[in-house]
Amino acid sequence: MLRNASIVMAGLVAANLVGLLRQIIISRTFGTSAAPDAYFAAFRVPDLLFNVLAGGALASAFIPMFTGFLAEGDSPRAWRLASAVVNNLLIVLCAVAGLAALTAPFLVRAVLARTLPPDQQQLTVDLMRIMLLSTVIFGVSGLLMGVHNAHNHFVSPALAPILYNVGIMGGALTAPWLGIYGPAWGVVAGAALHLLVQLPALFRHRPIYTLALDLGDAAVRQVGKLMLPRMFGLAVWQINFWVNTVIALTLPVGSLSALNYAFQIFTFPQAAIAQAIAIALFPTFSTQAARGERDALRSTLTSALNLTLFLALPATVGLILLGKPIIAMLFEGGEFTANSTTLVAWALAWYAAGLVGHSVVEVVTRAFYALKDTRTPVLIGTGAMILNVIFSLTFTRLFDSWGQPPHGGLALANSLATAIEMIGLLVVFSRRLGKLDVRVMTASVWRATVAAAAMGLVVFGWGKLVAASPWIVGVGGAAVGAGIYFALALLLRSPELQLIRRARTNP
Repeated sequence: MLRNASIVMAGLVAANLVGLLRQIIISRTFGTSAAPDAYFAAFRVPDLLFNVLAGGALASAFIPMFTGFLAEGDSPRAWRLASAVVNNLLIVLCAVAGLAALTAPFLVRAVLARTLPPDQQQLTVDLMRIMLLSTVIFGVSGLLMGVHNAHNHFVSPALAPILYNVGIMGGALTAPWLGIYGPAWGVVAGAALHLLVQLPALFRHRPIYTLALDLGDAAVRQVGKLMLPRMFGLAVWQINFWVNTVIALTLPVGSLSALNYAFQIFTFPQAAIAQAIAIALFPTFSTQAARGERDALRSTLTSALNLTLFLALPATVGLILLGKPIIAMLFEGGEFTANSTTLVAWALAWYAAGLVGHSVVEVVTRAFYALKDTRTPVLIGTGAMILNVIFSLTFTRLFDSWGQPPHGGLALANSLATAIEMIGLLVVFSRRLGKLDVRVMTASVWRATVAAAAMGLVVFGWGKLVAASPWIVGVGGAAVGAGIYFALALLLRSPELQLIRRARTNP
């Protein structure tokens, strides 16, 4: 588990570093002005279509079915399923993306950016139509990632996000000539690179492609049935982002850009920790579920959650205490002013409060999907997202009445709703498969909590004592904090450190 997770983690860290460089270029070029507001608003529709039709929904339904056939030794049946799924997916994505391009003016004026002036609305429409091309490409690429993961191959899928960010970064570098259209075309180029890097490794699996739809096939229909609840849940999640976008566009100029910059920084540790562990474990969960090994699945999930919390707790403290100097260090310059840093840091602190919740949800939902249960996470997630909308409207008004930047209320709403979702998932999972090993989890979590609290005190003191350049406070604080945390974890004999040592000595 840890070796596979380390491969995914390394890839996600590299992808996020390149993404961070990409974001530095965009932020210093455009700041928190109207142009990036249009860019981020336009990105919502392609992102919605990919995630609902071809992203997490496809993986959650396809991987358990594909892995099940491989576990039974029926490779031809697995490849026929993959062929039918990708053929149907391409037809659907082309149709839906084309319809979205045709109706883009209505979507922008009536739903997405109705508060923007006409010229900015037209810019949003143009950017959206460009980025919709990436949706179709990502459909094929997303399925290939599932195929690789089912074969316990994680290198190519780990490289794909890196090249995707390279493509966007290349587009951002063309901003002096293309303006905000440069990053939009970069999204399309990045999607193409995301697909191409996965093709060489695909042939090692000896794929058998069939030009068929197989709509009457039981396995294909089962994938569709499993996708439907997940698609609904993702649609609700994306609609929630739309609602946040609409609310943010009614707030002071730059609020939406600040939220997006903050969320992208927040997803760095969230991806490196939770997504890496969840992606690496999903094939294992699926195999254990296919064989009926529920005790093993529960034990694996317990270990995964312990490792997730061990890494997420100090990351939460670090984001809250070091967010502002790190943002200033990375982004400040050009059009990105000190005021921009303050806006982004404010949102980041409230997003960081939800890192543990986001991380646990990422892992636990994979266990449900492995059991071919996409309905339960969707029902719980839908309830949480409804709460998110309510919280968003409430907290923005409260923050504004308190004289605080109101966009922080949107970040807090996200964190609180996700914490409620985490609790709901753990309760239902425990009732269905039996309680997780509370004794083992408690022994792990209290050690991580003590170490993270002590780390926080040291990092806070560091910021007060060496209030100098953001580089000294940010980089120095991160290094000191990490050293303190892992030293205390070693003294407290945290089980996760022993797990890491065993993984390193038994390659």
